[in-house]
Amino acid sequence: MTGKERILNLLAGKSVDRIPNMPITMMFAADTLGVSYREYVSDYRKLVEGQILTAETYHADHVSVISDPAREASGYGATIIFFDDQPPAIDETNALLADKSTLAKLKPLDLFREGSRTLDRIKAVELFAERVSQTYLIEGWVEGPCAESSDIRGINHLMTDFMDDPDFVTGMFDFVTENAIQFAKAQIEAGADLIGVGDAAASLVGPRLYEQFVLPYEQKLIAAIHSFGGKVRLHICGNTNRITALMAKTGADFIDLDSMVDMTKARAAMGPDQVISGNIDPVKVVRQGMPELVTEKLAECREAAGNNYIITAGCEIPRGTPPENLLAMAEFARNAMD
Repeated sequence: MTGKERILNLLAGKSVDRIPNMPITMMFAADTLGVSYREYVSDYRKLVEGQILTAETYHADHVSVISDPAREASGYGATIIFFDDQPPAIDETNALLADKSTLAKLKPLDLFREGSRTLDRIKAVELFAERVSQTYLIEGWVEGPCAESSDIRGINHLMTDFMDDPDFVTGMFDFVTENAIQFAKAQIEAGADLIGVGDAAASLVGPRLYEQFVLPYEQKLIAAIHSFGGKVRLHICGNTNRITALMAKTGADFIDLDSMVDMTKARAAMGPDQVISGNIDPVKVVRQGMPELVTEKLAECREAAGNNYIITAGCEIPRGTPPENLLAMAEFARNAMD
């Protein structure tokens, strides 16, 4: 069974030969290839090479275009700061929507504009489709409504906007969600099997605000991706203990849980049918632990999650992770069903 078949079978409720293994690798993949992170996020060919090499070396079941949260923001005109060997950052001191009236002037993303970071991502999907579409599941990526809005408005401003100007928030969420839908559609048409939706900022709001503002837009985005024939991975890193039951209402095919989430309680809140993934600590366990600790913590996750489970860490595999620890994740995937 190929990695692609394995993941799609599990998501469809069919039998699998082993647990799917889907670690998020970004800086780790760049380091595996031996290129700077600036090169990795700026040249889709380097990203593709790094992902394929990492998947082959560490027995992952997928490849992904995830790299940084600034792809869409750069397309809107946000100020992006690039570094030689760490992820690009959005300059929140000069937020694109510091003046809320700017929202009415924003144009939809020109996804295929030559030289744009959105086109670079689409080209990465196309190259994956040419090279590994029969072997690995290809994961595209878009930012969720809360994350993208925080990128262009500024996280602190957004958090106060929920109370001070809810109409502005819904207008902003409308705008970024419609653009995310089109970006996801372009990636699916290029060959993506699944779209990751990264909505990290949503972990900072409580259940009431999440249900009122965030959930309807995540549902809209996920339903649209399904209508295009894609599967969805919802990735909200951070402490989501209070909103796990609501996350299960998004319609996502599987949901990542970060290391601070109680897997047993999350399973109870989400129900037995929701596929969940995670959630060993990416630093204390994956980067700093020994292979035996990785195996022990994965076994605890699997015990709590049950069969509808995909192996990954709570978030990105950190650079500097010992290779034997990532190999231990793959070994657990192979043996846990024996």
